[in-house]
Amino acid sequence: MCGIIGVVGRQDAIPLIMDGLRRLEYRGYDSAGVATLVDGGIVRRRAEGKLRNLDRKLALEPLEGTIGIGHTRWATHGGPTENNAHPHATDKVAVVHNGIIENYQELKAELAAKQRRFESQTDTEVGAHLVTDLLEQGLSPAEAAAAALKRIEGAFALLMLFSGPEPVLIAARQGPPLAIGYGDGEMFVASDAIALASLTNRVAYLHDGDWAEVTRDRATIHRAGPAASSSGRFCSAQPPAS
Repeated sequence: MCGIIGVVGRQDAIPLIMDGLRRLEYRGYDSAGVATLVDGGIVRRRAEGKLRNLDRKLALEPLEGTIGIGHTRWATHGGPTENNAHPHATDKVAVVHNGIIENYQELKAELAAKQRRFESQTDTEVGAHLVTDLLEQGLSPAEAAAAALKRIEGAFALLMLFSGPEPVLIAARQGPPLAIGYGDGEMFVASDAIALASLTNRVAYLHDGDWAEVTRDRATIHRAGPAASSSGRFCSAQPPAS
C-alpha cells in the first residue's frame, strides 16, 4: 500500500518528508520520491527500491524548499522503476496518489489528442496532465483541482503541489484515508497519522468526497455542502485529536 506525506511551512521540508516516509515503510513499497518548490518551480528526486536509495540521491543532489510532497509506491500500473515512481509532474503541478484512477485510459487518450506527452505507465500521471490542461485554460489551482476531481473515477487519495509563488497543497480523498495535521505556522498532509507523529498530535481525517486547500496557516475543506475552514488549530467540521 502506498504512502503519502506533504508539508507546507517555514523550515526545510525534505527532512520532515523523509522522516514521515520512513514511518510509512511498514506499508511496503518498491520505489519512492519527493518534490519541492525551488524558486517557485517544481523539482523532484525519485528512486526505485528502498528509501536508502532516495537518501543517497538527495545526498548527491539536495533539495531545498519549505513546501513539498513525498510518496512510497507499490507498483500497480507500470513496473517499480524510477520513471514510474511518484511524484508525477508537469511544469505546473506535481501529484502523488494512492488508489486507482479507473478511467485513466479514457482520460489519457483525450489528453494525448491534445499533444500531452506521457513519460510513465502509471494512471497517476494522467491526473497531473489533466490538472495542467485545466490550469492552461486559465483556472486557478483550486478551480483546476475541483474540475479535475469531477472527471476522475475510482478510489483515490491525491495530493497536489503547484508551481508558482503561493505555497499551497491540495488534498482530496475518495476511499483511501488522508489526514491533515495542524502545526504552528505549518501544516501537514499524510495517508496515515503515524507519519505525522513527530510533527503534531492535532490531526483530522478527510471524509470521502472532501478536498482541501492547505497553506501554512489554514486548511479549507470543501464538501458537497458549505466549505469548512480551519485556522490550523481546529476544523469546525472534524476537530483534530488532542
